Amino acid sequence: MSDQSDSEVSGSPRRSFLGRLSSFIMFGGLTAGYGTLAAFAGRFLFPNAGTPENWQFVATLQQLSEGGTLPFQTPSGAKIVVARQQEGETADCFVALSSVCPHLGCAVHWEPQNERFFCPCHNGAFDVAGRATAGPPAAANQSLTKYPLKVENGLLFISLPSDSLA
Repeated sequence: MSDQSDSEVSGSPRRSFLGRLSSFIMFGGLTAGYGTLAAFAGRFLFPNAGTPENWQFVATLQQLSEGGTLPFQTPSGAKIVVARQQEGETADCFVALSSVCPHLGCAVHWEPQNERFFCPCHNGAFDVAGRATAGPPAAANQSLTKYPLKVENGLLFISLPSDSLA
């Protein structure tokens, strides 16, 4: 009888240790699992949090005279036309629009005398904000993609979405 009580006494601390160890491991696994799940959920709930702005250098202000245009191509190949609409050293003096007509993909160009972007394929016309004013693009309510610009220290920069940098 004394042998049995000695084995129960010596087995009890071992069992409690293994029980605590398994509880600790299970708690750690649950914490890691829920933490990973929360991180992925946060990424989908707040997709743009911490996304840096992607400003790309376009030109110096002296490279564009009033009414002049400058073709610009993004690293991914998207074609943009940057036009200087008036003299000045602020971003409001410039406009950057996609140089591809949304109707059939023809190239558009700036006509300073008419203050519009023109697509010669089907006589599509766009105002300085990129909204269609004539031709098939106007009938389909299509517009050119507009890109934000900024001026710093006499240099013109364009903001591009992340997918156009790939």
